[in-house]
Amino acid sequence: MFTHLVLLRGINVSGHNMMKMDVLKKALENIGFLNVQTYIQSGNVFVDTDEENAPSVGFKIKQEIFKTFGHEVPTVVIGKADLEACFKNNQFLKEPEADTKKLYVAFISKELADGSINDLKMSMVKPDAAQIDGPRIFIKYAIGAGKTKFDQKYIEKKLSVTATIRNWNTVTKLLEMYNERV
Repeated sequence: MFTHLVLLRGINVSGHNMMKMDVLKKALENIGFLNVQTYIQSGNVFVDTDEENAPSVGFKIKQEIFKTFGHEVPTVVIGKADLEACFKNNQFLKEPEADTKKLYVAFISKELADGSINDLKMSMVKPDAAQIDGPRIFIKYAIGAGKTKFDQKYIEKKLSVTATIRNWNTVTKLLEMYNERV
C-alpha cells in the first residue's frame, strides 16, 4: 500500500472551483482510494492505494474531480520524501533569523534541471528569491505572497509546468500528518 499526498491547485479560492472536502473525500473513496484525509479547504488530500505511480494517481483524481464537481483542477502528487526534502534542502531555513512566514514551496509536476533557475528570470521578481530543488522551488518572499508577481502562474509560464504553492506552516503540518499515517 502506498500513501500519496495530492496537492490540488486553485480550489476554493475567491469563490472559484468550489468543492466541499467531505464530498471530495467520499468521491475518492468511491473510486477505491483508502484512508482519504483532507487538510484545510485549499486542496491537500492524502490517499492510500495499491498504485505506486504518482502521475497515475493524480490523473485518476483529476478525472474524478471533473466528473463530480465539473472543475478542471491541476494536481501535483508528492510523497513523504518530497516533504522531508523541504526541511533538509531549503537554504532559506539556514539563514540567520529566517522568517518562516515569508517561506513557501512550489511543488512542480516534473523534475527541474539545475539551469531552470535562469528560466525563471528572477531579476524580474526581485527582491523575492528562489532556490530550485528537483521538483520543488523554495521561495522567500520579500514582502509577502499577496504582493508579488512570483506566483504559480508566473512559474508555470516560465517553466511550462504545473505548479502549486504552499506556505511553510502548511508544509510543516503536512509532514506531521504524513508521519502520523505511516
